[in-house]
Amino acid sequence: MKLLDFDPAFLAELHAIRRDLHAHPELGYEEHRTSDLVAAKLTEWGIPVIRGLGVTGVVGVLKNGEGARAVGLRADMDALPMQELNAFAHASRHPGRMHACGHDGHTAMLLGAAHYLAKHRGFDGTVYLIFQPAEESIGGAKRMIDDGLLTQCPMDAIFGLHNWPGLEFGRFSVRPGSMMGSSNTFRLTVRGRGSHAAQPNQGIDPVMAGIQIAQGWQTIITRNKSPVEQAVLSVTQFHAGSATNVVPDEAVLAGTVRTFDIATLDLIEHRMREMATHTAAAFGAQVEFEFERGYPPLTNDARETEFATEVMRALAGEARVDTQRDPTMTAEDFAFYLQQVPGCYAFLGNGEGEHRTADHGGGPCNLHNASYDFNDGLLPIGATYWVRLAQAFLKRN
Repeated sequence: MKLLDFDPAFLAELHAIRRDLHAHPELGYEEHRTSDLVAAKLTEWGIPVIRGLGVTGVVGVLKNGEGARAVGLRADMDALPMQELNAFAHASRHPGRMHACGHDGHTAMLLGAAHYLAKHRGFDGTVYLIFQPAEESIGGAKRMIDDGLLTQCPMDAIFGLHNWPGLEFGRFSVRPGSMMGSSNTFRLTVRGRGSHAAQPNQGIDPVMAGIQIAQGWQTIITRNKSPVEQAVLSVTQFHAGSATNVVPDEAVLAGTVRTFDIATLDLIEHRMREMATHTAAAFGAQVEFEFERGYPPLTNDARETEFATEVMRALAGEARVDTQRDPTMTAEDFAFYLQQVPGCYAFLGNGEGEHRTADHGGGPCNLHNASYDFNDGLLPIGATYWVRLAQAFLKRN
């Protein structure tokens, strides 16, 4: 591993920053303390700051030389609304909030890169250090774009990095094209006519109609979409009735659809609506179908992925860079940036949890798990990656 020669005192400070952030988690668009800390550090290091994009977003603007090219490096800052089970000294001090996805580590890694680049430079152009709020299902990336991020900070490419538990510590994993799925939700209300459960013939049963619809929807995946296109349709909620002897007036189904491309998503939404309407009609029921598109598929640009992979190999070695990983149906709002600017999003192995001390929670060190903790050993690795990537990108023809 060819890491930068970080000052030991600064590396200790970076570790302290990461653990301070972990102890003070903030939810999406509430990252006021986190944003203040990030802005203060950037300012201390002589980096001009833009605030207010995406409510609590912070962008450091680091220019050097006369180069016209610019690159964006993004870290997310928000925590999750969940109770931490760890009992170590830097565990969350706020009940019901926890850094269970490693955004504290992502923020610290980018701060480490910011400090090094500000001190040593070694590039000609502009580096935009993007500290983004509200990644967790709220879409802070889109909010920053809507607030003018890409017009105020025009960039030639943008890059993202996320720790990945279960992947060997310090190992990079990436792929061109489809990297992560889209995230979409649906809600179906089936309206029938209530009756006594002993006299179901006098009503229209929305429960049985809902059951048939839910079962029928699975044939969209197996019989309507192409077998080579991947998709997931999960009914995760079914609410109906309040008494065992009453056929209710309505039933509500809800869930999620994940795909790697928009055409497949279009097909699934159309067929879900069509199938629900006609199946309900066969029962004499009516439906109200809502389909909300959330995060789009995350699709890495082939050229920028090849470039980022070269940086990873120079840093970690050929054997510690996986370019053939399977895509995952989990979603990421970094996808909004990639719809506007070419770029690459990659994973960095967080290990199996062996870094945790004895007073961690009893669960596995998985993302969105109450026993998770970011591996501080990644801080110099991630910071080195960001520095080398920015320097190499701005030198590239």
